[in-house]
Amino acid sequence: MAACYAISAIDRINISAARIAGMNEELAFNIGDRYSIALLVFFITYFIFEIPSNMVLRKAGAANWLSFLCLSWGLVTLGAGFAKKWTDIVVCRLLLGLLEAGFFPGCVYLISCWYTRYEVQKRLATFYGINILANGFGSILAYGIMQLNGKAGYLGWRWIFIINGLMTVVLASLGRILIVDFPDKVYQSRRPFLKPHEVKAIRDKLDRDRADAEYDEMNLKKFIRLCAKWELWVFAMHFFAVTTIVYALAFFIPIILQGFGYTTGMVFLMSAPPAVAAVPWVLFVSWAADKSKMRAPFIIMQAVLGITGLMIVAYSAKNGARYFGIFVGLAGANANIPCVLAWQANNIRGQSSRMVASGLQIAFGAIGGIYGSTTFMEREAPLYRTGLWAVSGCQFYLITATCCMTLHYWRRNKKADRGEVIIEEMEGFRYTY
Repeated sequence: MAACYAISAIDRINISAARIAGMNEELAFNIGDRYSIALLVFFITYFIFEIPSNMVLRKAGAANWLSFLCLSWGLVTLGAGFAKKWTDIVVCRLLLGLLEAGFFPGCVYLISCWYTRYEVQKRLATFYGINILANGFGSILAYGIMQLNGKAGYLGWRWIFIINGLMTVVLASLGRILIVDFPDKVYQSRRPFLKPHEVKAIRDKLDRDRADAEYDEMNLKKFIRLCAKWELWVFAMHFFAVTTIVYALAFFIPIILQGFGYTTGMVFLMSAPPAVAAVPWVLFVSWAADKSKMRAPFIIMQAVLGITGLMIVAYSAKNGARYFGIFVGLAGANANIPCVLAWQANNIRGQSSRMVASGLQIAFGAIGGIYGSTTFMEREAPLYRTGLWAVSGCQFYLITATCCMTLHYWRRNKKADRGEVIIEEMEGFRYTY
């Protein structure tokens, strides 16, 4: 799943590499806001289809649905390599958003159903860390593919889409074989990797932790009740705030580095180290968060790191210092993804509730992508100070909202300790903060 998600992220952001590799000139993306439009439209369909896809996931089965999505967006990416005009890329981005929409929330939902509350962040960090690592080397891969410039009459940017698309199709085939289903369905599959008594041991552990190993059917009344829970919307806005900085850095790091005056080759090579260096930090933070059974302090710490990194990029006079700022900002931004996802997963009970909650939360990541891709204005290149401040503002919001949620959960836990309330309809359950 991590490999498939990693290739999805590469397929999503390789437009920035393609732009540098000749797409800008051949399809006239340097006119007006065409590039920002191409970034923006992806997130429209990505937002709409998150929750519906999670509902299909339970019915169709994890391997069937997730591998189908991966195969489909791989074919779309392949098709983008044959675009004739800039609007063709826009249509491909719309389809890419539609097809990638369900993969990440589906994986988060599936992982959260296999592990207890204080096991889950390490697993989410590993899943997401492989994606960060692949993205780091994705820039080097893109530079290598660019050397095919002129082969078969295609410019380098076309080969980026074609080869990435073919890689995605291969991974989708492996996903169909290797992705496993939910704990309550896995022993029913044609290739069960667990025996019934092993599945029972896992389900017993989940029931001791939060009493929701058994799937509870979704219905309209329950869906409306879940959508009325204000906490879910706060967590959705948490994810929005985190993804603004992640997407902004992913889309604009190559362009910012190009503004330093480096050659195209150096830009691609220098895009990799900040992403690779972030991975051990993401894994360490997630291990520490699970070990301490806390989330909020780590979220605040990563937000501060993100702001620090962005301000160094915005205002440092030396390229070396600004490059260091990218390291700091990217580490803080990426480490907060599993933190925010795990915090919601810790405070939600019921598989159907988690299905809606994860879909809603990650859908707001699409809005973060829209925000992050439109606040960086072409006329401000290569400093993009307005965009950097706009993204920093979201991190200040994240800190404030996290403090408020911590206070709310602390009060609820105190009331439960006094016997005044029962949290999440389970005796002994306490919120994580």
